[in-house]
Amino acid sequence: MRRDGCRAERLGGAGDNACDVRAVDPAGRVWAIQCKHRRDGDRGSAVGVGVLQQVNGTARQIHGADIAVVLTNGRFTSKAVPWGQEHRIHLVDRRLLGEWAAGSRPLWDLLDRIPPARRPTALS
Repeated sequence: MRRDGCRAERLGGAGDNACDVRAVDPAGRVWAIQCKHRRDGDRGSAVGVGVLQQVNGTARQIHGADIAVVLTNGRFTSKAVPWGQEHRIHLVDRRLLGEWAAGSRPLWDLLDRIPPARRPTALS
């Protein structure tokens, strides 16, 4: 997130209220990102709806997020994908993480249905 011009802080660990990284992007939008590492990547256990429910209960209410994200180096269950869409939680799987990590575009350009800027940007 810092690489993309955000102010970001790492929360993570016990008591993080389902938010490993809280960031504010150049457009003033607040991001709450929960990261789930899978030792075996795509071959490991998929991230399920339970994780998304935790994020849904804290991202906006506790962290003041405009954008809630669950990010994994693995994959999501088939039930997690529609659940995330329905509850406006963006899912970043191994493929999308790789694209973002390649550095050609910021995360907000890779996700659908990102809310508008909180404040006018220099490009507006």
